[in-house]
Amino acid sequence: MAAADLRDELSCSICLSIYTDPVMLPCGHNYCRGCIGKTWDTQKGSGAYSCPECRQEFKERPALQRNRTLGNIAERFCPTEIEQKAAGIFCTYCVLSSVPAAKSCLLCEASLCETHLKVHSKSAEHVLTQPIASFIGRKCSVHHKVLEYYCCEDGACICVSCCLAGKHRGHKVELLSEASEKKKEKLREVLEKLRPERVETVKAAQKLEERRREVAEKAAGETERVTALFRDIREQLETLENRLLGDLSSQKEKITLTLTDLMEQLEIKKNILSRKIRHIEELCNMADPFTIPHEWELDEVSERDDIKVPTVVYLNVDRISETLLAGLTGIVNGLKGKVYGLEATDLLLDLNTAGNHVCLSRDRKSASFTLTDQHYPPTSERFMYYAQVLSTRSFSSGRHYWEVEGSKLGGWAVGVAYTSIERGSGESGMGNDKSWCLYKRDTNNIYTVRHDRRDTDLPYAPSCWRIRISLNYETGRLSFYELSEPIRHLHTFTVPFSESLNAAFRVWGNGAVVKIIS
Repeated sequence: MAAADLRDELSCSICLSIYTDPVMLPCGHNYCRGCIGKTWDTQKGSGAYSCPECRQEFKERPALQRNRTLGNIAERFCPTEIEQKAAGIFCTYCVLSSVPAAKSCLLCEASLCETHLKVHSKSAEHVLTQPIASFIGRKCSVHHKVLEYYCCEDGACICVSCCLAGKHRGHKVELLSEASEKKKEKLREVLEKLRPERVETVKAAQKLEERRREVAEKAAGETERVTALFRDIREQLETLENRLLGDLSSQKEKITLTLTDLMEQLEIKKNILSRKIRHIEELCNMADPFTIPHEWELDEVSERDDIKVPTVVYLNVDRISETLLAGLTGIVNGLKGKVYGLEATDLLLDLNTAGNHVCLSRDRKSASFTLTDQHYPPTSERFMYYAQVLSTRSFSSGRHYWEVEGSKLGGWAVGVAYTSIERGSGESGMGNDKSWCLYKRDTNNIYTVRHDRRDTDLPYAPSCWRIRISLNYETGRLSFYELSEPIRHLHTFTVPFSESLNAAFRVWGNGAVVKIIS
């Protein structure tokens, strides 16, 4: 059946388009559900419903049953027709209607539908191809014959006359179909190489999408955590503020009452003194000598009842300052655990690992370089070639941080190392394949990070000598921060850690010291 005939069979007689959700009436005719529904809506109230084609009437509005077979055929037909119409290539000989072409004949320079293709010549001269919109370039511009061959030397499509008598005579020539297949084979080889690359690209894109999602989720969680943290800080500060203001108010009221009482007593004393002054002045002005001694004795008696003024009380500002300082210190100390998820890790240096030119403090918090050999007993744990030392504690999970202070003199390095790091050879220096560290060199005032014996100089000159080392074992992140004002991020190693880690320290040169301060 031709495409045009098939389309007619799949078209609704109401909307003249391919069926959409076709339904069958009791009389056997089919319509789009929406089309027949609208038609019967207009017939409502006329006393009967009728089929638009055969005019058969129904007293009651029939129930519409979907024609599944017809619907499936229509759904399959629609995409094919849409693709053919989208290409805009129609049968040259179907002049009454636009029927999509099935093939194009290069010799006839015409496109044919399925019906006309059946009666078309089958001779070899009539070269059939997929439907094409333009035949320009499909024939030789010199001989006006179909381009059937390919000149391998010139890389051009040619006709038979070009091969026999034209400028391509004597050249290596192949059938165009064969040359096309060879080219396709090469393209298939390229395709085989591109497909795995595309798969890897898709995987990489998926990983990046997952990472972006993880970052978004992490950022949301951190945002919520920071918001809660500052809300808690504000609440604690408000509580501290209220306590201090309450203390100030209480002191103020107490002192005010005391001062008011003192002022009242002083007012009474002032009045008494005023009366005494007036009385003495009157005595001084009397002319009768008999009266003065007698009156003065009375005054002397009253003078013994003098009022004693209590010591004045002052505002206790020192107590306010101490309360404020203690409160703020408590808030800050409480924040450390919330900011890092835990308190600073308490570390001690392991004497059993210390090199013979490392001198440890009594509290095992400080390591300094010494030219004097310490003659530590040789063990399998001790660094024999470098002034290095590890912590007694190791890490195989969780988040940790510790802070160190290095000396301005000499050189030092801080970081982490696998517990299995080499101890007894020249390959055991910090920054090898089993350790990650930050160096402060003694020869120049710069920071350097090292791993696998590769150095990377950082674009920062040290502004202070305090360093925070932050380790997140699960995410494989080791970060170094300079505790300057403000805090400066120096470097982060991202490593899939596979063994337990120890904090690692190295010193060299006169005056080199590293001290654990957290």
